[in-house]
Amino acid sequence: MRGTLMANIHLPAPGRPYVLIEADGERAAGDIADDTVVALYKTHGALLLRGFGGGLDEFRAFTARFCATSVFNESPGRDPIDDARNIHSVNRGMDPFPLHPELSREPWKPDVCFFCCFNPPRAQGETTICDGVEIVRHMLPEVRAGLEGRRLFYVQPTWPALLDFWLGTPAPTDAQLAAPPPLCPYSFQRLGGQIARVFSRPALHRPMFNDAPAFGNFLLFSRFYNGVPDFPVLDDARPVPEPWLQSVKATGDRLSAAIAWEGGDLLMLDNTRFMHGRAAIVDADERLIASYFGYLRFALPNSEESADPPWRRTDFRPPMRTPAVLI
Repeated sequence: MRGTLMANIHLPAPGRPYVLIEADGERAAGDIADDTVVALYKTHGALLLRGFGGGLDEFRAFTARFCATSVFNESPGRDPIDDARNIHSVNRGMDPFPLHPELSREPWKPDVCFFCCFNPPRAQGETTICDGVEIVRHMLPEVRAGLEGRRLFYVQPTWPALLDFWLGTPAPTDAQLAAPPPLCPYSFQRLGGQIARVFSRPALHRPMFNDAPAFGNFLLFSRFYNGVPDFPVLDDARPVPEPWLQSVKATGDRLSAAIAWEGGDLLMLDNTRFMHGRAAIVDADERLIASYFGYLRFALPNSEESADPPWRRTDFRPPMRTPAVLI
């Protein structure tokens, strides 16, 4: 076990859905015992460590304590900070972002998101977070009834390098498309002369450490940032109805909490339970937040994944498409 000291721990309260852990004589976040962090994370899903200071070395060490592997997010606007460890800046643009779990548009959605503030903005630029369990609890009954028991299907294009990565050939036959290897997380279809990759997830899912249903997927980001109303689609191939999306967005906005960054802040989010977004940014150059997206050493098995998927075996960097357009 690492760490021996006990910081000031403030459990979630109305308007603050995260545990606030404030330094009390500790030199660094590494002074907090591992089992304390793990227990708080499993129960509450969101931890903000404040007042510990530290920089890249401390952030690198903290994430390594809890994650066995990590994943690279190929979305544009991220600068490498420690490329070998998959530590990058967050998107350096200035637009506000709707709520989303990180990489929920792919089958390898990470278990956990870490963010560390190396340089806080002087104004605005807050990160917003929202508990997906609470979204379901406050969801309109007709919306919840419409989503319960349904699945979302993510249909996306392919390119030769991706097909080669998963199928062993950049030009697969119909037989190869119909029988991908066991560790491949996609099925494949020929649509309009192109090969599409497909995977699905429940519209309302169970987080890793909570038995209540949660809302956490790519729908809000796709509709309210990318302007795409039909990604993902429901299991009947129809888009999620616009009134449902508007209702869920309003609920999420109402339940969201804003984190006004201070230098050295470290945020640890259960990416299977919490979504995050951000407020508009005044000066992108002064706001430097490091990110790391990982797979937990203490993760529970995920029935939506194959046994021993590649992203849980080694730091995962799937083939990139140029230009990358998603977040």
